[in-house]
Amino acid sequence: MSARPETGLPAPRGAWRDLVAPGLSALIVLAILLGLGVWQIARKTEKEALIGRIRERSLAAPVAPPSPDAWNPARDEFRHVRVTGRFLNDRETLVHGLAPGDTPGRALQGYYVLTPFERTDGGTLLINRGFVPTELKAQADRRDGLVAGETAVTGLLRASEPRGLFVPAPDPARGAWFNRDIAGIAEARGLGPVAPYLVEADAVPGQTSWPRGGQLRIDLPNNHLQYAFTWFGIAACLVGVFSVFAWRRLHDPAA
Repeated sequence: MSARPETGLPAPRGAWRDLVAPGLSALIVLAILLGLGVWQIARKTEKEALIGRIRERSLAAPVAPPSPDAWNPARDEFRHVRVTGRFLNDRETLVHGLAPGDTPGRALQGYYVLTPFERTDGGTLLINRGFVPTELKAQADRRDGLVAGETAVTGLLRASEPRGLFVPAPDPARGAWFNRDIAGIAEARGLGPVAPYLVEADAVPGQTSWPRGGQLRIDLPNNHLQYAFTWFGIAACLVGVFSVFAWRRLHDPAA
């Protein structure tokens, strides 16, 4: 049994018994904190693999998109595709959004132009042709950007965008949309059956007209290592605090 340095006497048995309950509680909390840290390390590995797969898909040569009944977001989203057909410009839909501006750290306010696209080989899908600033909201102000007749489009496949907690509900009657709701837009515009995905159009080199594609930034956050260090740091603090508490309980004469 340890002795108190001030008196040379051993710590009383009651002091050891008093450490049992807080000691068990501390061990349980420590196990939870360490488990959370290890879980974040595993999540970091999974996220890195996901980012690698997405980059591989997005940088690959464009291929034909999957048939609607074979669409699998986990497998096909961000795949680089190429489609041929014609735009239904009179049925475009504007979705509120932001885009990077010329000044770093400042975003442009405007809209993303989602236009139905009748494929040459059959079927209709939505294409996000790109961003237009607010002052070019009216189609009449950007007629040089309209594409008539048969054309080919390359871009990345995207699934419908879920509406977040702080995202306003759409108002189809006013044409106010705040997220890429493929089914909702198709119904509001009377498009009939459409593919369950859309194509984020690639940027066109040297383009000066609007809308401008290539706005999609594949930059998934991967902060799991920081989270792991946070949990491990809290665990280390817990060990330190409990060690000081136990030492004072056993050696402080006033305890």
